[in-house]
Amino acid sequence: MPEFLAPLENHTVIQGRDVSFTCVVNHLQSYKVAWIKSDSRAILAIHTHLVAHNPRLSVTHNGHNTWKLHISNVQKNDSGTYMCQVNTEPMLSQMGYMTVVIPPDIIDGTSEGLVAHEGGNIKLRCVATGSPEPNVTWKREDGRNIVLRDNGQKKLLTKYEGETLELSGVLRQEMGTYLCIASSGIPPSVSKRYSVYVQFQPSIKVTNHVVGAPVNKDVVLQCTVEASPQAMNTWFTDKGNKLLPSDKYSMTDRQTNDYSWEMNLTIRSLEKSDFVGYICSSENALGKAEGAVRLQELRDLFPTTTPGTQFRPNDLRPGRKKPNKSGRNRKNEQRQHVEDELEISNTYGAQDGAQDGEGLGAGQGNGIVGGRSTQTLNGQATRGHHRTERPHALPSASPPWILVSGAEDRAPLLSLPALCACAILVRTCTQ
Repeated sequence: MPEFLAPLENHTVIQGRDVSFTCVVNHLQSYKVAWIKSDSRAILAIHTHLVAHNPRLSVTHNGHNTWKLHISNVQKNDSGTYMCQVNTEPMLSQMGYMTVVIPPDIIDGTSEGLVAHEGGNIKLRCVATGSPEPNVTWKREDGRNIVLRDNGQKKLLTKYEGETLELSGVLRQEMGTYLCIASSGIPPSVSKRYSVYVQFQPSIKVTNHVVGAPVNKDVVLQCTVEASPQAMNTWFTDKGNKLLPSDKYSMTDRQTNDYSWEMNLTIRSLEKSDFVGYICSSENALGKAEGAVRLQELRDLFPTTTPGTQFRPNDLRPGRKKPNKSGRNRKNEQRQHVEDELEISNTYGAQDGAQDGEGLGAGQGNGIVGGRSTQTLNGQATRGHHRTERPHALPSASPPWILVSGAEDRAPLLSLPALCACAILVRTCTQ
């Protein structure tokens, strides 16, 4: 009697692939093997003869005990139970089941680009098909949270499940690309990108409203613009003159995110006439915004010294205080105190010109103080002519620059060293 040597296997096949059922029968003798689709009771093939009129079906026999039913490019309606049957009495048969699965596919019900004014609502809809039915998940492409608002409550979600994603009260930060991902466990998962645009009128932020720079240098003025749709950005002087690209000016806009740009104005080889106010302007279909930057001249409080001079920290060191010994009168103590204080005064005594002659005190000069005065050199008090040099920087939190604003005929500003010298003289004279 015929017998089956192995059960008929079950198959799960992705639509469009090929599959084969294998039936192994021993001792077949004169009996025949037939292939039947059980749910429709349709005879597909008998022995090696194909009965069904289906070009995707074929049967093979290896000449011994193995028969195969081949189905190419399987379709969803090929799913079902298949039977290998031997026409004995009673009949011998075994069955195998084939499941045809379909990878997810997305048939979108909305366009890829959706637009709303800031504070408005946007609805995203993503319909997916497949077998088994796929799950639909929403994420933001940049990894930021999805913001959902309901009755004044706000939720931040890394992902949202469902065919429809409703965004209410949208803000500019929620602009960007949203991903609809359909997955069912049957590879491959598929995704579709939806671009969300939130429109609003321009706004401008100026980080530095006053910028200082010296003459003959280049300077960059900057404004930050937020606008959607993208705005037309322009620079003006405070007199209303529009600035155009030239050897003097260059303008660049650098996008930092979906709705933000950096406006940069470069002014080259600064002249006196360049120290005015500048206006950055941004305009789109929804409105206009402006920001103001004032450019002021930056002057060095300490003019550059003669080439080759070098700042020595010892130049700023006060003279040594001599110990108070018993037997010395008050007059000697006061004299020593005056000499110590004037050593500091002479150290700070140079600014814009030269002072010559005998005397003590603080004068303006180019780093040269002449005359007989008490000086400190290598920690020792000496008398006579001594050349001091202007330090490159003072040990002070104040920068060696001043902003120039206003008329040139006002009283000159005193530098920090000159103020220190005046304070020392006043304190010395009042003791």
